Amino acid sequence: MRIYKVAIIGCGRIAGHNCRAVVNTEGLALAAVCDLEIEKANAYGDEFGIPGFTNYHTMLTEITDIDIVAIITPSGMHFEHSMDVLKRYNKHLIVEKPTFMKPSQLNEAYNVAENLGLQIFPVFQNRHNRAVQRVKKALIQDELGDIRVISVRVRWCRPQRYYDMAPWRGTLSHDGGALTNQGIHHVDLLRYLGGEVSQLNATMRTLGAVIEAEDTIVASFKYDTGNTVGSLEVTTAARPDDFEASISIVGSKGLAQIGGIAVNELQIFTPDTDACEKYSEDFSDCVYGNGHELLYKDIYNCMSSDIPYSVSQQDCLQSIRLLHAFYRSDEKDDWQEVDEEGESIRLGRENNEISNLYRTIK
Repeated sequence: MRIYKVAIIGCGRIAGHNCRAVVNTEGLALAAVCDLEIEKANAYGDEFGIPGFTNYHTMLTEITDIDIVAIITPSGMHFEHSMDVLKRYNKHLIVEKPTFMKPSQLNEAYNVAENLGLQIFPVFQNRHNRAVQRVKKALIQDELGDIRVISVRVRWCRPQRYYDMAPWRGTLSHDGGALTNQGIHHVDLLRYLGGEVSQLNATMRTLGAVIEAEDTIVASFKYDTGNTVGSLEVTTAARPDDFEASISIVGSKGLAQIGGIAVNELQIFTPDTDACEKYSEDFSDCVYGNGHELLYKDIYNCMSSDIPYSVSQQDCLQSIRLLHAFYRSDEKDDWQEVDEEGESIRLGRENNEISNLYRTIK
């Protein structure tokens, strides 16, 4: 069996979850970790018995047989780091959410990867949640009937001290606020479960912290079908704790609601009420859930057997375009067509002062 070696750049909290997913996936091996702060790299290096680095150029030069590099750096650095690893080191990429800050960045990165014969694997692990998969199956098999209303509610708590932990947090250049950081999985699930959103109207506010980006968004939207409508409420201004992260679907034959802390509980499922317990998962030990391990199995299958990865370029692109449409609507104070050309004038804008804090010189 061919073993594919994975290295990780960026050793924040989610990196440990990625590390464990790699070591638990047959056919993958964790080769090295890297972070600008050696203490963070060494913490995971010691835990998994691998070398830790502060410079990814050194890591990729010294360990030449690395196959895949996971980019888990601040969101606004994903594109720069990805392009550097693609062009300079010719490695496949795993890119944590929100993949890239702009649709144009995503297309450019994929074009470079395709020309080099390389793969990019976006991370949308909540698609793999058991509750999400059961509802997806129900929609495919028409158990819920025609979708009439889809609603999202994310009510989480991120106090000022959270944003003060790192200079990139709460910025429009490198984070994007509640929708891009905390709500991105729900933006993706709106499409994954409901199909393509055609139009939307969004209002953003900053209510619970002193940051550049939004911590609250409320929006209405319409789907391509013409009859399906929806609403979205995402906030990190809830106090004093995280309360819910849910998505509900009202169909012509029944209702499904996925809730819990991270869409991990099937709370209402009228086609089969017994399914609620069977398809719910306990995420109390880790809000990231179990989806990363299934995602890494998908990566191995793609690498070893040419089985298409579960999130294609176009699939990922449409989620990032939908994300930008929410920001464009707030900027223009009007309804926006999701497929309209153009990007947000705020999200992902250049900020070299912050980028310089996270750049690594060869």
